[in-house]
Amino acid sequence: MDNQFWIGLLQIIWIDLLLSGDNAVVIALACRGLPEKQRKMGVLLGAGAAVGLRIIFALIITYLLAIPFLKLVGGLLLLWIAAKLAIGEEEGGHGEIAETDNLWAAVRTVAIADAVMSLDNVLAIAAASHGNVWLFVFGLALTIPLIIFGSALILGIIERFPLFVWAGAALLGWIAGDMLLNDPFVLKQLQAFNPALVVQDLVNPAVGWKAAPLPHYIAAVSGAVLVVAIGLIVRRRRTEASAAH
Repeated sequence: MDNQFWIGLLQIIWIDLLLSGDNAVVIALACRGLPEKQRKMGVLLGAGAAVGLRIIFALIITYLLAIPFLKLVGGLLLLWIAAKLAIGEEEGGHGEIAETDNLWAAVRTVAIADAVMSLDNVLAIAAASHGNVWLFVFGLALTIPLIIFGSALILGIIERFPLFVWAGAALLGWIAGDMLLNDPFVLKQLQAFNPALVVQDLVNPAVGWKAAPLPHYIAAVSGAVLVVAIGLIVRRRRTEASAAH
């Protein structure tokens, strides 16, 4: 329960809220055809199934990220997710969510749709947890009521204050930069270049080693700046293209 734990927990909650907007939409669309008495139960079961699947996926991905080069791939993918968030691209596919009047069919629809759409959440949460299983399990469990009851409010706040989106995108870029640097292959190269650039990970001994503070902050800040820069450039070009038409 040190500072790193609480910082990681807050990062996970923030990430999940920013990237779970579609989850609330999927639940609403899949349950819209249910009778009034079953609709609330459908929302609860659908959200529970979705979060349960994310925990399972996160466990799998966390173990996979210990393999050399997979953190490099994951970090690049997370940079792309962060840039997409900053650029403001909308995810599609909501129109394909089938309406049903059967409770279990609605829950199945929510679970399948969320499993397909939740790679960004799972990857970001697995990266932010730094191998701490209880951290992302607790973080995901805590976001269940927020996803169910607070999604509309949160989405409204984000639309009203775009700064939250930019800050979230920068946070994802920060985590992606750190993830790229802490790939086992990269750490090995850093250690060969200068042993002082790598230190033992005392918080998560199972992970073994991690980047020293200086290269960690350089990589993390570079990731955050890169994401914000891409977002600003693309948005400016879109504005200029719209003005030209």
